[in-house]
Amino acid sequence: MGTDKRWGPAYACAPFALDALLEQLLPELLWLVCIAFMAGLIDAAVGGGGLVQLPGLFTTLPQQAPATLLGINKFSAISGTAVASWRYARAVRFPWRPVLFAAATAFAFSFLGATAVSLLPREAVRPLVLALLLVMLAYTLIKKDFGSLHRPRQVGRRELAIALAMGAAIGFYDGLFGPGTGSFLIFLFIRFFGLDFLRASAASKVVNLATNLAALSFFIPAGHILFAFAVPMALANVAGAVAGTRLALHGGTPVIRKLFIALVLVLIARMSWDTFAGG
Repeated sequence: MGTDKRWGPAYACAPFALDALLEQLLPELLWLVCIAFMAGLIDAAVGGGGLVQLPGLFTTLPQQAPATLLGINKFSAISGTAVASWRYARAVRFPWRPVLFAAATAFAFSFLGATAVSLLPREAVRPLVLALLLVMLAYTLIKKDFGSLHRPRQVGRRELAIALAMGAAIGFYDGLFGPGTGSFLIFLFIRFFGLDFLRASAASKVVNLATNLAALSFFIPAGHILFAFAVPMALANVAGAVAGTRLALHGGTPVIRKLFIALVLVLIARMSWDTFAGG
């Protein structure tokens, strides 16, 4: 099931069976908790928490199967995303109908994306993602008012159809590959629905919550979760999400725009390395 033999499968399924392993796991756990906090903070503000958390898991727990690390990441991430979604929903208003339509198709298509992982090499996806990120960055920089003003469009059949297609594409991508999902969602909510960066970030959390839930509905029954790590990381991710949401709400659209551009630059740098140097 992707668990380490020295710990046994019981620790992958029992959240409270930690006493015998506490001393052994403490150094790794403390480091991962710090990483989860930072990931929750970044993700709540502008998305991209996986850029911090997933590499941290692969570096700290190299003996674990990739599916197990992905399961831990999703379990932690969904906790922070849920809290961020709730806090945003209380503080800002955004059009719920297209968001929920996008979330529904994102949930369904994330399963298809996860299935396609075995059929399509990830290396084939990287150049396309890199090109999309470059276009997205150029568009944001050229249009100085992009995401600065909140001019929501009337939601009709066309907008709902766009929301369904958007959710399907992003859900499939998140299941297949993942990096930059939050940034793509923010960009699309601004471009097609006239939201500002603050409200687009809030809307993206709801869709991201659906994709994470879809992934967990596979990882948990398959036993790809080490709760000894996942539960403390989830709590830390929630704390980070509270801090990140507060930062976004107090800083508003100008702060989120700057963070968004910085995150896209980081994504471009990472994708460029993975595509041309990292192999």
